[in-house]
Amino acid sequence: MSETTAKRNIQRLQRAIVDGLEDVKAQDIRVFDTSQLSPLFERVIIAAGTSNRQTKALAASVRDKVREAGFPKPRLEGEDNGEWIIVDCGTAVVHVMQPNIRSYYNLEEIWGQTPVRMKFGAAKPVTPTKAATAPAAGKSVAAAKASARRRAASASEGAAPKVQKLEEKAAISGKKRSASAPKKKAIEASAEKPAAAPKRSVAAERSTRGASNAATGARAPAKRTTTPRS
Repeated sequence: MSETTAKRNIQRLQRAIVDGLEDVKAQDIRVFDTSQLSPLFERVIIAAGTSNRQTKALAASVRDKVREAGFPKPRLEGEDNGEWIIVDCGTAVVHVMQPNIRSYYNLEEIWGQTPVRMKFGAAKPVTPTKAATAPAAGKSVAAAKASARRRAASASEGAAPKVQKLEEKAAISGKKRSASAPKKKAIEASAEKPAAAPKRSVAAERSTRGASNAATGARAPAKRTTTPRS
């Protein structure tokens, strides 16, 4: 392995370690170059956790980040009590300590001759979550509603002339119906009247009267004529 490759690898490793510590809110992270002090490792990284629970979480986070970066799985020591946990990452050693233990042993005095400048709190790629995508979804929903309103408005504008024509046709049809109503009533009234008897001719009327008179004369008894006696 070339020197350039080795240097690049140690930079990647220390970045992964610091990211793991920052993910669990480690306090007072310090990185030191120890390549001139020990042939066993090139970096010593010191960080503090306020409780046993946090120090264990910090160590686990560092282990996971180092493995995700493609390096061998680190070894952990002191995880049982959580006051001082050592994460052995090969070319880098991480000391996760509680504040009183860190102050007592003061490892910065031993390994801190050559501090390494690093950008803490560097931006990391974040997978969008539901909470992160909610505003975008809200905007898209609002845009869709606005578009729907615009389409509805344009459709109503286009339909207005058609509606007006239909109303005009309906009004004309209503006028026609109202005008034809009296005629219809007159026709119905005339249909209800009884049919007039056909007119008889004058000759028929006379013959009818003559027949009636003859019949009357035939039925009447003949009057007796009495001659007075002398």
